[in-house]
Amino acid sequence: MADRWALAPAEDGGVDVAPLGPDGLPAGPVRREADPAEAVRSRPGVARWVWRSTAEVYPRLLATGVRVERCYDIEAAETLLLGHEGRYGEPRSAAAALARLRGGPVPPDPPQRSAEPGSQSSLFEPQGVHLPLPDLLAVYAEQQQRHERAGHPDRMRLLTAAESAGMLVAAEMNRAGLPWSTDVHRAVLHDLLGERYAGGGEPRRLAELADEVSTAFGRRVRPDLPADVIKAFAQAGIKVSSTRRWEIESVDHPAVKPLIEYKKLYRIWVAHGWAWLQDWVREGRFRPEFLAGGTVTGRWVTNGGGGLQIPKVIRRAVVADPGWRLVVADADQMEPRVLAAISRDPGLMEVAGRESDLYQSVSDRAFSGDRDQAKLAVLGAVYGQTSGDGLKNLAALRRRFPRAVAYVDDAARAGEEGRLVRTWLGRTCPPAARGTDDATEEAGIPAASAVPEDEQSDGGQWVPGYASTNARARGRFARNFVVQGSAADWALLLLAALRKACAGMAAELVFFQHDEVIVHCPEEEAAAVVTAIREAAALAGRLTFGETPVRFPFTTAVVECYADAK
Repeated sequence: MADRWALAPAEDGGVDVAPLGPDGLPAGPVRREADPAEAVRSRPGVARWVWRSTAEVYPRLLATGVRVERCYDIEAAETLLLGHEGRYGEPRSAAAALARLRGGPVPPDPPQRSAEPGSQSSLFEPQGVHLPLPDLLAVYAEQQQRHERAGHPDRMRLLTAAESAGMLVAAEMNRAGLPWSTDVHRAVLHDLLGERYAGGGEPRRLAELADEVSTAFGRRVRPDLPADVIKAFAQAGIKVSSTRRWEIESVDHPAVKPLIEYKKLYRIWVAHGWAWLQDWVREGRFRPEFLAGGTVTGRWVTNGGGGLQIPKVIRRAVVADPGWRLVVADADQMEPRVLAAISRDPGLMEVAGRESDLYQSVSDRAFSGDRDQAKLAVLGAVYGQTSGDGLKNLAALRRRFPRAVAYVDDAARAGEEGRLVRTWLGRTCPPAARGTDDATEEAGIPAASAVPEDEQSDGGQWVPGYASTNARARGRFARNFVVQGSAADWALLLLAALRKACAGMAAELVFFQHDEVIVHCPEEEAAAVVTAIREAAALAGRLTFGETPVRFPFTTAVVECYADAK
């Protein structure tokens, strides 16, 4: 039996399947199967399934207890290949790829489906146009040729495999859900916000704080309306341009303390309050829809539910099942370690080859033991802080680690000039926008003005100030992209390796964001999961970057409650 088979949903609810040869073309007859799950279950020897979209096929398979080892997601591959060819933003559906291949009019991509609270995706929902299997395989075969034309074909193929593996992990995480105690959540909300009033108005503690703010200003002020607050400060003779905490906490006025407390609690009430709990938690599980490769850098997002922005106080509700534990693992200083691996800087690779504090090691070599200065310098090199003290720190870093700094400098220069910039494996930063306000928005990175004011920080999503239209801003984007994107590529291979290691256990991957992963497992499996994470990180480092001295250590905690991990 061929180790690769193709699968395409049919209009009657069945599927067409066929074995594939080395050229990606059918190596046998196309067969119609009435039951998609049985079609896969009856072929246990298939190492990789080729299909249009994992989100289309895999949830239904999981619902019947069928898991696959590997897949090739044609639409995920199309997105990566278009980006690599400098055509990011063109329609990436299989139907669009087929139209380009045959020289016909290219259909636009269907709009992204909005997640319904508490819902689960199902097979064959209207996420795209179904293609007959021969058409799908024509696209697949042509994609194989495009991989060969990439600058580093082996890396590009690995990236596509990693992205496809990420799609499998995301679907399995969506199926599993994150363990969640509604009782604990309600208790947290009561402790923080007090009683709820009839009619859906603000809870007691918010109403009390709003009264305190109004009393301090001497008139009725709506603390949830920034314009009203700014006007009230102006009437008190104090000029502020926003109600961001960093700006108002230095203001000497009695309204400041209750206003800051109000804003903190208001965000919890709106983003993770009782309504959120009712919408997004079902049968003891929080079920956001994880989307692998949701941003141009490859970082994941969630479609609804704010799954990647769970406040620490709300994490108290993330509680393992009885007899189970949460293994929470954070990658230690991932970005500078990735920079060492992609730049091949001998000095930085030596530092990153240890599992000790990287910033302290850098400080001992370049900053007279000042760890804070070393951290600012390294992050400044990655994020583009190259003025003021940042410029001084960068100069010191450049003297000690010249290849590392030159690597991100070169990326920034390419970005400023509108050239393509790639991660180590070949994920590509889009070229400069043509006739649009901002290339970053075209690439799926929100402008700072589009982000809620209290979220305009890194927050795990990297959005600080990329609304500028000038070349320098795009240079900062590209400088960061080569590091963050390469880190995202490494993380995909980490997830794939960890998923494989846990395949024989009851353990389940339930959460992932950039540099953090959570595995829910029986208590007796926790030690094995910790080992699996460490080994998966090492394997992902070798697969992504080759043999280097760089190590990717994790800080792991085995806990019953997520909030206890940090």
